[in-house]
Amino acid sequence: MNGKLIGYWLLTGLFCLAMGAAGVLNLIRFEGQQESMSGLGYPVYLMSILGIAKVLGVIALLIPKTPLLKEWAYAGFTFDLLGASASHGFARHAIPEVIVPLVFLAVLAGSYSLRPVSRRLHFHAEPVALTPETQS
Repeated sequence: MNGKLIGYWLLTGLFCLAMGAAGVLNLIRFEGQQESMSGLGYPVYLMSILGIAKVLGVIALLIPKTPLLKEWAYAGFTFDLLGASASHGFARHAIPEVIVPLVFLAVLAGSYSLRPVSRRLHFHAEPVALTPETQS
């Protein structure tokens, strides 16, 4: 295993462990998380939606041979973490609460950039001449 692959699995494993735990805590409506969601002005039922999305996203990142699904998972986690950071910022919470989601976003970005070729989405677009036959 080369250094890039080790880095990928280290960052991906760390991220999936954190997001998987957060997803489960959302699903069981952990009291501390309920207080946080309510403090941000969100309804508690949103925890179930986010919990399911996080658990499914973790599964998508870990299973092989699903590059398109992985792209969606990376995008979904990006939106989740940016939204979490912005929500804490707009609620005027302490700086660490604003920064922590961005730290996890940096871990996610590292995972994304170190992905092995087998976990990347490939486009095989070839130039196509526009003729009346290809325009229909």
